[in-house]
Amino acid sequence: MKETAQDTGELGVVGNIVYRVARPGDSEALARLDGSFTTDSVFEVTATGEGFRIRERPVDPPIHKVFPDDEDDDEGAGEHEDREGDGSDPGLVRTVVAFDGKELCGFVETAFSPWNSRLTIADIEVAPEWRGKGVGRTLMNFAFDFAKERGAAHVWLEVSNVNAPAVRAYLRMGFVFCGLDTSLYDGTQSAGEQALFMSRRVC
Repeated sequence: MKETAQDTGELGVVGNIVYRVARPGDSEALARLDGSFTTDSVFEVTATGEGFRIRERPVDPPIHKVFPDDEDDDEGAGEHEDREGDGSDPGLVRTVVAFDGKELCGFVETAFSPWNSRLTIADIEVAPEWRGKGVGRTLMNFAFDFAKERGAAHVWLEVSNVNAPAVRAYLRMGFVFCGLDTSLYDGTQSAGEQALFMSRRVC
């Protein structure tokens, strides 16, 4: 019997890159993906009398950030496992992967919360050699598609203020700042960084 796109979980093909729903066998490749980045600017958070100000400022020398393997958050970011066996509703979570042949180009993990109609981007990573080639934007578009399928009102994510390349990319994709947490990373290897929250309405 010939497999259909629905059978394989294939969502689309762009050039040589196949985008599909992740399978349990993808876990090892997901865990190995290099999510590190280098940046010559950060988004500085300054407390003011009226609240907080966020502005981008250059840094010299550039910062190279490597995420620890076990740095997970409460949303389960980084847990590249088959979630259908963990008791969560498989209809509320989706990981989309991008492969060029057997090479993993990137992935996006999402989770839908029915109570506030929010789709959370739990994790999105693109391999260094595939950055700037539209892979991240395409993965995010599949996340937006999932948001529409689930009836989400908005898409939400959290990003470190030192990850300026990601923040700039999210701004280009229509996300706006919606909050921050100056103590989220205290007690972790990312202590001293601030968490920026961003959201985008689902059209």
